Amino acid sequence: MEQVIEQAAEITRHGPSDTLIKDLLVFLIAAGILVPAMRFVKVPTVIAFMLAGLALGPFALGRLAQETPVLEYFSISSPEAAAPFAELGVLFLLFLLGVEFSFDRLWALRRVVVGAGSLQSLGSALAIAGVGLAFGLELPVAIIIGLALALSSTAIVMQVLVESKRAAQPAGRATLGVLLFQDILVAPILIFVGFAAMKSEANMAGVLFDALVRGLIAIGVIYVIGRFLLGRVFHLAAISGGRDFLMALTLLTVVGAAAITYSAGLSLALGAFLAGLLVGETEFKHQTEVDLEPFKGLLLGLFFMTVSMSLNLPDIAANIGWILAALVALVAVKVAIAYVAGRLFAGPHPLAIEAALLLAPAGEFAFVVLTAAQAGRAVPSDAATFAAAVAGLSMLLTPLLGHLGKRLATRPKAAAAGLPPQMDFSELTDHIILAGYGRVGQSVARLLAEEEAALLALDREPDKIRMAREAGMHAYVADAARPEFLRAAGIDRAAMLIVTVDDAARAEQMVRAALEIRPDLTILARAHDGDHMVRLSNAGADYVVPEAIESGLQMVRIALEVFGYDTETVRARIARARDEEYRRA
Repeated sequence: MEQVIEQAAEITRHGPSDTLIKDLLVFLIAAGILVPAMRFVKVPTVIAFMLAGLALGPFALGRLAQETPVLEYFSISSPEAAAPFAELGVLFLLFLLGVEFSFDRLWALRRVVVGAGSLQSLGSALAIAGVGLAFGLELPVAIIIGLALALSSTAIVMQVLVESKRAAQPAGRATLGVLLFQDILVAPILIFVGFAAMKSEANMAGVLFDALVRGLIAIGVIYVIGRFLLGRVFHLAAISGGRDFLMALTLLTVVGAAAITYSAGLSLALGAFLAGLLVGETEFKHQTEVDLEPFKGLLLGLFFMTVSMSLNLPDIAANIGWILAALVALVAVKVAIAYVAGRLFAGPHPLAIEAALLLAPAGEFAFVVLTAAQAGRAVPSDAATFAAAVAGLSMLLTPLLGHLGKRLATRPKAAAAGLPPQMDFSELTDHIILAGYGRVGQSVARLLAEEEAALLALDREPDKIRMAREAGMHAYVADAARPEFLRAAGIDRAAMLIVTVDDAARAEQMVRAALEIRPDLTILARAHDGDHMVRLSNAGADYVVPEAIESGLQMVRIALEVFGYDTETVRARIARARDEEYRRA
């Protein structure tokens, strides 16, 4: 934050430098042209930004610019100037994750945070330190490098989960729990590095206790402000000036909470996450999400680029063999430890393997620890450079390992031609078969469960079925378009079939397959639009709900209420409009 203020003051005095303007243009070209081009060929966004930073940074095109000056206009000359602004991207990411969370859900993760988090973090640090000792490093040096490489990248891991829409799923929640524990370790690790650098005989236990107290006070201050002041201030900003003031207050909340935790020795990201939790409890939750989303994406891209720019390509090339060997060993050790931690404290094998692969690479905190240790001469420069290269390259692997973890976690357990194991509902009668447990299916299931309806969910994705089972439902991996699965689900005794899948063709297949077995079955289906509604009706569905029509009607209902129409008039007009739209479809 101090760097941002200093840079702003410098620009005010002298105006922006030519280098700053040129670097800004290069970054915008990368964000607006290069990254979309890579996304067009299916390169994940995080990797696209990191590859762009690698290519445009001081060790690639920037290095070649010394011999070919024209390349200077296509490279970023001062990546360190962008670092403070890139940090804001991380804060926005953690803030928005906190907005989507809640204190109840966070409390439910306490076993993961403390159990899996401590085992993964401390176990990985000890294992890496042991390898360092085996290669002749001194004990303090080995411990510092172990601590630096044990932690993962909160920004990259959570962005990968957000992109794949898995942050709110069990594996995403477990991963976030471990990352939160890692953020709490920031202060103790930096204190240890400081003691190792000073070689002090002071009472380290006393300093750690003091850090713990300051951290708890900081968290308490954030909680009190959020619970008793935040909602009132947001309400005042809304009635006084609307969106502009709300935006300013949102930025103040994010940066202010981050500053409070940072002043207590904790991470900036932890403060932003806590602020998000508190804003998520207010009625301004969705407004803040919409306002910050564009800034988050752009500034996170800047963060990913600055991380990859720090990779010293000549040094990596000179020691490529040892660096690659260390990289493989790092991933293998951390995957093994994180998997054990996940199985013990988080959940079953699919969840544990996905979380373990996401947590295996090192994180940006490695550069902070190694820089501080090198400045205090606690770690030799050659060891710090080597460890930083391993950390940086491992971060590039995070999206790929996350994709691998998702593939392994969602691999079907049953053979394609066989029925799911233990799928016996011979005693189940008058139940509702729910075909599809995605976004719409989950909403339907939750509301019907509140009415104590007997539900049986079928979906082809094991992850969704695991979520249904965690919610206490009967659920199995199965394709509801195939008659053998429907028979096994007891369709001959079912009261209703509800089809909620996204795929229009599969939805029609499910309706036809069900009616071939049970012509008198009541079927409720979800349609995308009027044309899809007609096809489902022709296939035999009794009731079809078209999303496009219902969304439009709900928007009209809200608009009429805002204009001052009374509730009964609005209901009558919407009912008449619904009848007309359905007849027209």
